[in-house]
Amino acid sequence: MTGEWLFFKQLAVLAISPLGTSFVLIFVALALFLRRSRRACSVSLVAAVAWLWLWSTPLASDALRGWIEAQAGPRGLTGLQPVEVMVVLGGGVSGAYPPQRPNPDLGRSADRVWHAARIYQAGLAKRIILSGGIVPTGNDSEAEAMGKFLADLGVPAGVMTMEKRSTSTTENALNVKDLLASDGTEKVMLVTSALHMLRARRCFENAGLEVVPAPTDFEVIPVPFDTLRLLPDAQALEGSSRAFKELV
Repeated sequence: MTGEWLFFKQLAVLAISPLGTSFVLIFVALALFLRRSRRACSVSLVAAVAWLWLWSTPLASDALRGWIEAQAGPRGLTGLQPVEVMVVLGGGVSGAYPPQRPNPDLGRSADRVWHAARIYQAGLAKRIILSGGIVPTGNDSEAEAMGKFLADLGVPAGVMTMEKRSTSTTENALNVKDLLASDGTEKVMLVTSALHMLRARRCFENAGLEVVPAPTDFEVIPVPFDTLRLLPDAQALEGSSRAFKELV
């Protein structure tokens, strides 16, 4: 992707996020105020605050993310059918950046790589494609960083193939499809975060591949109701923003 396209893509993602939508409503309120539409201005401001408050609460954020994760697929190895090829999507491991960071960094979604190792060691996949290009936070591609992690977890280098060009989920799917075209493989086990699985699966199916979902990195667990969960929380707002991105 070009730098301009990535900029506008990120701008669109910001606009549809709860924070971005609230800013839009605030700007609308400002415009209405300048036009002396005081009542409409007040309505827009109240809507901005209410919308931001709603998606900043752990109660609403967990409900939305939990609903998405419930549709992701089986939890754990139970129910997974063996396949020839497993695809692991980047996004959880950043490459090394010497001298400040001599080794790859495990991020929040590094469960993807750990889950892939469990799947391979359980004999549920014979080959692994690691898909992820170079991002600004590392010198190595995400695929190479994941490969180092998997090697440390005991996965042989000979079963891993690096797809190092992708910078988006759509590119993950298209580039993996190209890699598999030579041997005619059309069915893959897809490993990614549960919140990301619905969108990722759709991209891979649109590319013409049959997908066996193997989600991991489940974020939401049942917790008793507590009035504190109705108070704004920065982590909840960030989770809601990621959920909006996946849905839209």
